[in-house]
Amino acid sequence: MPDTPSAVALPPADTRAAREQNAERLLRASARHSHDPLTEVDWDAPIDPDLFALPAHRVSLYGTDLWREMTPRQQARLSVYELASVTSAGIWFELVLMDGLVRHVYDSDLTTRHGQYALTEVADECRHSTMFAKYIARTGYPSARPSRRASRLGKLHMLLNDTTMTFAGAIFVEEYTDAMQREMIRDESLQPLARSVARIHVIEEARHIGYAKPELERRWARMGPAGRALFRQALAVLAVQSVNETIHPRVYSLVGLDPRQARAAAAGNPEWRAAKADWARKAVAFFTDLGMIDSRSAPMWRRAALLP
Repeated sequence: MPDTPSAVALPPADTRAAREQNAERLLRASARHSHDPLTEVDWDAPIDPDLFALPAHRVSLYGTDLWREMTPRQQARLSVYELASVTSAGIWFELVLMDGLVRHVYDSDLTTRHGQYALTEVADECRHSTMFAKYIARTGYPSARPSRRASRLGKLHMLLNDTTMTFAGAIFVEEYTDAMQREMIRDESLQPLARSVARIHVIEEARHIGYAKPELERRWARMGPAGRALFRQALAVLAVQSVNETIHPRVYSLVGLDPRQARAAAAGNPEWRAAKADWARKAVAFFTDLGMIDSRSAPMWRRAALLP
């Protein structure tokens, strides 16, 4: 669904004013609350092998027979690898998002605050991707690369250059990870390094969501019935694939489990399904209010445990 020329045409004066006001607010917030993870995170601090990176009840196997058979240290290690896998997926999506934002800027006027904030967000995402990569390296997780399927889908998205979908995807992924990371920040029993990474990401991603939501609302309002029907299905596919990408099967083999057995256990685990629904709740509510999730697309969201 590539953008049509009308999608990048100069918006009406009232829209331009609203865009500028929002971008000015976000630029001021960026000036006050931007962080450098290279200097603000203690990357040399040792990682306690008995500390969880995620709350135990948010690990994919929590409550299953496999979980009960694991040692406490195995359970903690699985949480570390699952967070590393999530951050690896985060790098994949942030690269796709940065590509979309740069293309958005290419069609924008960089003398505007709206265009300038897009570049500010690209700078934020560059730092976040570097931060995630450093965290992955510290945990010993073996890869920051997406799966082959995700890599193909990312390249397809960049080829289509669908800026509207870029904003929708940003809202879903950022709201999902924001909910997860806010839980991490509140839990002082978790690994300090993981909480430091989560804190920086939560602070800066709140601005990105504030940039994407009004832009998506404006674009959705201009979309016709046929375009909306196609968009709903494509958005559901994007959300499902994004969540599937977060937990790579290799996390299970790294702690001595059979990946197929563990993956099947996670898929049927009500605790894990509840975690995904909780983390997706804010994005799902926003999309539902806009009409981006309807009776035809809802089953896809529900099968992926993103709707109750």
